[in-house]
Amino acid sequence: MLDLLHLNKYRENNRIEVKKAFGGLPKSVWETYSAFANTLGGIILLGVIEREDKSLEAVGIPEPEKLVAEFWDTVNNPNKVSVNILSDKDVSIENIRGNRIIYINVPRAERSYRPVYLDGNPLNTYRRNGEGDYRCTKEQYQAMVRDASVKTQDMLILEEMDTNVFDKDSIKSYRQRMRLSRPGHVWEALDDEDFLLRLGASAIGHDGKKHPTTAGLLMFGNEFEIVREFNGFFLDYREQDEADIRWSDRIISSSGDWSGNVYDFYFRVYNRLIQDIKVPFRISEGSRIDDTPVHNAIREALANCLINADYYGRQGVVIIKKNDYISFSNPGSFRIEISAAKCGGISDPRNAVMLKMFNLIDIGERAGSGIPNIYSVWNREGFVEPEIVELFEPERICLILRTEKVHNKKSAINVGDKKSAINVGDKKSAIKTETKKQIINYLTEHAEAGSREISEYVGLRQSRVRDYLNELINEKIIASEGANRNRIYRLRYEQDKNI
Repeated sequence: MLDLLHLNKYRENNRIEVKKAFGGLPKSVWETYSAFANTLGGIILLGVIEREDKSLEAVGIPEPEKLVAEFWDTVNNPNKVSVNILSDKDVSIENIRGNRIIYINVPRAERSYRPVYLDGNPLNTYRRNGEGDYRCTKEQYQAMVRDASVKTQDMLILEEMDTNVFDKDSIKSYRQRMRLSRPGHVWEALDDEDFLLRLGASAIGHDGKKHPTTAGLLMFGNEFEIVREFNGFFLDYREQDEADIRWSDRIISSSGDWSGNVYDFYFRVYNRLIQDIKVPFRISEGSRIDDTPVHNAIREALANCLINADYYGRQGVVIIKKNDYISFSNPGSFRIEISAAKCGGISDPRNAVMLKMFNLIDIGERAGSGIPNIYSVWNREGFVEPEIVELFEPERICLILRTEKVHNKKSAINVGDKKSAINVGDKKSAIKTETKKQIINYLTEHAEAGSREISEYVGLRQSRVRDYLNELINEKIIASEGANRNRIYRLRYEQDKNI
């Protein structure tokens, strides 16, 4: 609500539009209605003018009741407006020092109602940008149509492709991680074709044959195949240590020396994001615990970024790590209000099948608690509050996690605070699983390695790493060759397994 007695404090912006309306209901009010509904929502004031200094002044309307009646008649006319998203409380007549004005509150339309367009023509779809309304491009209109669908965009069956588009190493790695996260799962004995079908990575098309879904292509496809469907597909991680250097480390999906898919990108990037996170030295039953709430928050942020990206959009996924912050940026707008996302409890992922795939390896939250958890962790650790920015030209969401501390609180990155210690008793099993996943990730990126190299990577004593390696050997996930100090380890191939 605006403080109507002090209108001079306000200016027209992306949430406020004023119109004099002396000659009746302005035609441009409908462009603003469409623009607010398709963007962030906003307030339209009729009977208010903008002075030369840009401040606002109420001048009033002679018969506002007639304009309100005309407004309701028109907003309920489907030939003029595609949908009425207003309720009675959203339109009112207000008296400001004897000047009667009309106050119209236009909420942001739910995604199932967008795009809100005019005159029965979807080309007459508007958005708000600064102080003005602009006609949407075809690309922006199509993005809203995709989001309005009951089916999420990663459920599409790509019948012009076959399952040869999948990277076999990515699938092998995923199945090994799932065995750790879901031991004894009913899908474990399935061959790859049937496994991918049940996972939602492939589906049966009209021709009766198996084809990749968009979720399967994004998660497990090779980059050169992914861009055939998603022309703007690009995954980019940049690490910048110095202000005068473009980047000190970079991972891009189009480099050609790895698969370039979403699944492999997640683990390559996550292991770089956490390299600088120091952890409290904690021992439980002889095992060191190396996970913290900060690790969990970063996992959530990275997963949210990848799961909620609109891969048909422009500019791709960009993750930047600097000395004092990490930013996660992806194409696409929020499917729910940002305030609702911060409160939690509402889950409306853009790519629901990808979310399920990540969930099966214990990554991501389905109950809508991911963003609230990130905010909660950052607050407890004493960091500056996370920032979420939503842009509309082009559509992008950016989450910024700053590592600057407020009030000098200590954190999981500052190891001395007892309050940041995790409850190690019930975390041991989860941390063991996470460590095994890191070992698998290392052996996925390296053909073979010794226990010393692996111990340096995961940050544990060599003797502890050997225990984990032996468990993975017994689980038939990795194989070893040689003896004693010369022993090397690698992932098992299908011909190594007796299952």
